Amino acid sequence: MRIEPLPPLQNLIAFEAAVRHGSFTRAALELHLTQSAISRQVAQLEAFLGRTLFRREHKRIHLTVAGQVYAEAVQRLLADCAEVTAQVMTHTGEQELTLACSTGVAALWLGPLIGRYADEFPAVDVRLRVVDGLASLARAEFDLAVYFLRSGSPSGLDGRLLFAESVGAYCAPGYLGGQVLAPAQLLEHRLLMLEDGQRQWLSWADWFARQGVDASLIGQRLTVNHYPVMVDLAIAGRGIVLGWRPMIDGHLASGALVPACAEYVGDQGGYYLLNPAGQFPSRAARAFERWLATQVGEGGR
Repeated sequence: MRIEPLPPLQNLIAFEAAVRHGSFTRAALELHLTQSAISRQVAQLEAFLGRTLFRREHKRIHLTVAGQVYAEAVQRLLADCAEVTAQVMTHTGEQELTLACSTGVAALWLGPLIGRYADEFPAVDVRLRVVDGLASLARAEFDLAVYFLRSGSPSGLDGRLLFAESVGAYCAPGYLGGQVLAPAQLLEHRLLMLEDGQRQWLSWADWFARQGVDASLIGQRLTVNHYPVMVDLAIAGRGIVLGWRPMIDGHLASGALVPACAEYVGDQGGYYLLNPAGQFPSRAARAFERWLATQVGEGGR
């Protein structure tokens, strides 16, 4: 049986963008259209429905009651459609595996592991999606994900803890001349700091507070908005970086980095292996999870 009545899809997309931005102009920028094109699409939708969806007042728009009800349904339906579409596009077989993680996890730990996995299981088609911010990742975009979380799994995801948080201070072997300092002594040296307060990660201020040290006394600092770059700077002898084990372990094993302090901070979060709740994992995902468990048991190196 034919599904009707259905308005044109482009009308719904324009309407949803206008609702989300609260502006025809900003919706037009997102969709690479003109403001008048968005206004026309919304007007066509209103004509189709026979209802006014927006009140237009002094170049501002406000949803009507009917618009609010319709917006909630349309946003939910478009999101569901996008998720199913991504799932069909991404997952075409039991021997395909899509993994997701943040930039730091990819560069320092999961990237090298995936290379080893691909060598051991050449029949599996492995994809890695690097997305900073778990909230930006749609559930249909991955089979398994590795992210740092301050607490348990977010809504819509199941997960298990891979590693509890263990955060120390590290530097190049020659930076401190082989010294291992007390926490307060680190204040006398350049500290490499992640911009935006390291988001939900532990910041230097948090780390020092846990050690009973006044972080306001930090002297030299070099601030970067990309964690792998911070690690490279530390390896180059440009300062001291906070490192999360086992993410930093590869550089410790190679001798590129050494502990700058004997004290560590932990028990405030950890790295989790996540999967979409309610989704039966593919054979490749189940196999990778078993393989990863053996790697974690060996220290993940």
